[in-house]
Amino acid sequence: MPNASRNAAASSDLITSLSGYELLADPLLNKGTAFSEAERDLFDLHGLLPPNIGTLEEQVSRRLQVLRSFATDLERYAFLRELQDSNETLFFALLVQNLEELLPVVYTPTVGAGCQQFSKLFRKPRGLFLSLPHKNRIEAILAHPRFDNVEAIVVTDGERILGLGDQGAGGMGIPIGKLALYTGCGGLHPATTLPIMLDVGTDNPDCLSDPLYIGWRHERVRGQEYDDFIDAFVQAVIKRWPHVLLQWEDFAKNNATRMLERYRDSLCTFNDDVQGTAAVATGTLLSAINVTGVPLTEQRIAVMGAGSAGCGIASLIRQAMTDAGLSDSEAGQRFFMVDRDGLLVEGMEGLASFQQPFVQQKSAVGGWTLDHPDKIALLDVVRNAKPTVLIGVSGQPGAFSEPVVRAMAEFNKRPVIFPLSNPTSRAEATPEDLEAWSEGRAVIGTGSPFPPLTRNGAKFKVDQTNNSYIFPGVGLGAIAVKAERVTDAMFMVAAKALAAASPARNDPRSNLLPPVTSLREVSVTVALAVALQAHKDGLTKGVDTDQIEGLIRAKIWAPHYVPYSRTKSSAV
Repeated sequence: MPNASRNAAASSDLITSLSGYELLADPLLNKGTAFSEAERDLFDLHGLLPPNIGTLEEQVSRRLQVLRSFATDLERYAFLRELQDSNETLFFALLVQNLEELLPVVYTPTVGAGCQQFSKLFRKPRGLFLSLPHKNRIEAILAHPRFDNVEAIVVTDGERILGLGDQGAGGMGIPIGKLALYTGCGGLHPATTLPIMLDVGTDNPDCLSDPLYIGWRHERVRGQEYDDFIDAFVQAVIKRWPHVLLQWEDFAKNNATRMLERYRDSLCTFNDDVQGTAAVATGTLLSAINVTGVPLTEQRIAVMGAGSAGCGIASLIRQAMTDAGLSDSEAGQRFFMVDRDGLLVEGMEGLASFQQPFVQQKSAVGGWTLDHPDKIALLDVVRNAKPTVLIGVSGQPGAFSEPVVRAMAEFNKRPVIFPLSNPTSRAEATPEDLEAWSEGRAVIGTGSPFPPLTRNGAKFKVDQTNNSYIFPGVGLGAIAVKAERVTDAMFMVAAKALAAASPARNDPRSNLLPPVTSLREVSVTVALAVALQAHKDGLTKGVDTDQIEGLIRAKIWAPHYVPYSRTKSSAV
């Protein structure tokens, strides 16, 4: 908030030089009808607002009634985006108080439609659109004083939005949504967050032919020119904010892992698709052990979708297996990665470097019975390898077919099945089908929310195995202690912290994950584990362990209005 500051004599007060329409137009400062009579006098607001003086609680109630009156979630999404752009305190108060209801609207699955319709829904700029033709202006753009307080950035290039593919500039909906969860679930002050869209063009013909498309109307740039643009951005970020947290989001699989490896030792950064997805899947699997009784060292994991997300999941689970006592080679043999060309087997052409650790030896599958000898499909894997766990990150609806699920149920008393692809339309199977095809025995986790199942005559919520259980806490912990890097060890402790909070630990009939309504508490738990790991690894400076919890809680902002004072200074 470059036009506002906290009053040193009264830390709860805020001083601003803005007044009148300018004050009401600033979403970080606007209170709407909740400006007091004295503030209306002080800031020349009489006549610009209706005379009734309201409260935040009344505003939340009013907006909730309007929100619920809409017919579709996309309408609700558009309404909430406009609310965020007009009054952030009210937006986040509404979100925090109604997390379970609004999480699917603010983020998955509705954010996918929001990205597809982003150009049509665009009303007011939020964050930064950095386009390749303006590569030489990046430093100047980031230098504006309005960004002085930034501590967390989420960035995308829009190429692989959820399971929907290239959405070009419409991909900006993802950083906006993720950072809304950083505040709603993790407590970061919205003034410290910055969504960024790196616009390098798009190969989506619908975008290029749409007269309303707001992005750079150019085919997607690749190769060295792309790498140079990304590097210019990263170096500008490091120069501007030496301690910022940079989260990569929804890059194509080859770029996602490649950029992570290139920059992970240069600043505090991580890729949520690779590492956040891995942590929530690992944490949920560790929780499922309380239900199935199958030790981690005896699990066999089949993953449908061997991209950066799938291999990220496999890597973290494999590390958990070695932590539990298996050798690295023993653990590696327990993974069966299935992609568009079938099971990854030695000798396949075009395998990425991050896929190599999970390639099965030909000798291990030589005696398998196959439906088609030229390709080892998912059903072949399930019938021959008899996996205990089936994870989907393929974006292919229906990939977990009835024969696949029934085969899983044939070989496992309680098969663990996680169709994690987002949005809902891209899920590998619905919980209802999994429940029916497994005769009610499947242990289910989904990436997006689904309606409850009926078990033993009672409603049973489906666990939403979503990254929102992980990344807000990881970011909160890293920022609170100014961690120099984000490591795989930090994601491992995040996964274990999530598993430790599982209701199923005390009752195997309960859910694997805490309720969505407790996400702010879960984020604090994860943040504490992450910050302690960062301290253990020597990635913090001048921080003692007994300070860590206090530093974390000091970063947590609760949406509320504070009194304002006015200064005539043009900048404070």
